[in-house]
Amino acid sequence: MQTNPVWRMVRALIATYILSGILLAILSFALFKFRLPENQVNLAVCAVYILSCFFGGMIAGKTMRTRRFFWGLVLGTLYFLFLYLMSLAQKDGVTEDTKRLLSVLAMCTLSGMAGGMVS
Repeated sequence: MQTNPVWRMVRALIATYILSGILLAILSFALFKFRLPENQVNLAVCAVYILSCFFGGMIAGKTMRTRRFFWGLVLGTLYFLFLYLMSLAQKDGVTEDTKRLLSVLAMCTLSGMAGGMVS
């Protein structure tokens, strides 16, 4: 069952979300301790997306072994889709504008693809 590409991708996604949780916990501590302004917090959240998807893309690329950039791109896309679905579940709808939504999609997919290329 572990040789199945779906399970490999699920494991890479789980590792990516664990890393995101750790980084977001560190960010929340920094926000509490240092009273960071909102623009720095937004920048740090974007950095969490990029770092998490990059390392997730590396994991996906190493486990898939072929077309690594493609699997990193898939991981970044799945990461974004899960975030998007969770934000839809929390609210009555998406309140963010399309430009912000597309920039987060681009950050996730491109950093996942870059991580797959590096692996």
